[in-house]
Amino acid sequence: MTGVTVTADALHAQRTHVRFLVEDKKAHYVLVVKANQPELHHRLRSLPWKDITARHYDREAGHGRRETRVTRALTLTDLGLGFPRAVQAARILRYRTDVKTGSVSCQAIYAITDLTSQQASPQRLGRLARSQWTIENRLHFVRDTTFTEDASKIRTGHGPENMATLRNLAINTLRQHGHRNISAGLRHASYEPFTRPLDLLGIA
Repeated sequence: MTGVTVTADALHAQRTHVRFLVEDKKAHYVLVVKANQPELHHRLRSLPWKDITARHYDREAGHGRRETRVTRALTLTDLGLGFPRAVQAARILRYRTDVKTGSVSCQAIYAITDLTSQQASPQRLGRLARSQWTIENRLHFVRDTTFTEDASKIRTGHGPENMATLRNLAINTLRQHGHRNISAGLRHASYEPFTRPLDLLGIA
């Protein structure tokens, strides 16, 4: 993993994870920070973002909305963030406009990284964060909504890990066979439950 930049959601904004990546694996990190790390999240929110002139804009449209993302990056020298190996912080403001209603929403996302400003501009940090959202949308969102993972009653022993593995197997198998909509793919397989799932897995 030497030189690789690892992106991860707020679950992995842990000091032990960062030390493992940077010190043991010689990798870089870009971690999203949310309210599950209240002290760190508060410190990031309190940084002087309004004074930052270095910023990058991304705009795109699709799925019935227009979205503008504004990424600001700040070097953390002497700012007392108290997180190992953190060199830069980023704030990404996401403005979403519903095309039909015209309503506008705004969300602020914070991230930290050991990449310097020379290694990662606001533009690159925005793209790295965007790549993490893609993973969340394609995997975690599907697991939460289609498979209602959060409502699962399986909570003891290795049960949660085993079920997560089976859900990932189902999602990846359906995508490998061209199913872009996982819910529709599951319905298609359920119409012939004794043959279609086995066909997808290549089992005669």
